[in-house]
Amino acid sequence: MNQYLAVSPEIQELPEPALRLFCFHHAGAGALAFARWRPRFPAEVQVLPVRLPGRETRLREPRITEADQLLAELDAHLGPLLDRPYAFYGHSLGALVAYRFALHRARGGARPPVLVGVGACAAPHLPTPLVEQSDQPDESLLAALARYGTLPPYLFERPKWLSILLSTLRDDLQLARSLREGSGERLPLPLYGFAGSEDLVATVPAVAAWRRYTSVAFDLRTVPGGHFFVRDAALPALLAAELRHLAPHPIA
Repeated sequence: MNQYLAVSPEIQELPEPALRLFCFHHAGAGALAFARWRPRFPAEVQVLPVRLPGRETRLREPRITEADQLLAELDAHLGPLLDRPYAFYGHSLGALVAYRFALHRARGGARPPVLVGVGACAAPHLPTPLVEQSDQPDESLLAALARYGTLPPYLFERPKWLSILLSTLRDDLQLARSLREGSGERLPLPLYGFAGSEDLVATVPAVAAWRRYTSVAFDLRTVPGGHFFVRDAALPALLAAELRHLAPHPIA
């Protein structure tokens, strides 16, 4: 079993999809962020949530905080599945993962994705308040998370869960910093930015600034909601519509 993929029955049911969509989760989260996505895409699109180490079923594994290590592991574990048309979508931290992995593939002369979608993430050259808080004491980090609406209130009533989340977030924010440090080159493929109209972490102008990271085409879509609009129906509907146009064979 591929440890990076959240394996589900439909993966076996669709051995030769028209297109594979790899989904990279936000900081502190896991593949369950995309739990409701499968029914929102055409049957010919294989939705594959990617689960990084140190969460959910991989909780006991060391988390990755360095970009080079992550890219090497993604290449080893996901590379064999990139033999047919595919696309990336990444949310927040996942947007940086999607961009850097696509860039890594392009640099190596490998088959690139048909598109990369980046959601709820400021362009790599812009300052990001939460990444800059990653080394602060718990109280300061908690205050920043609450200020930007990225911490569910019920977690304050569950100290053990809150402790695990903070530990995961710190490592994920370090990974985000490492991914940003190696950014800058343009992707030779379409790049789509998705911004939440009420997102205080990655504002609409901050997401629009991703246009400098592609040499082909950039499109910005604004959807209702705050930083976690990945959980709502608007985002997968927009992505599904774009994939219908970009897939090499017609998708119903």
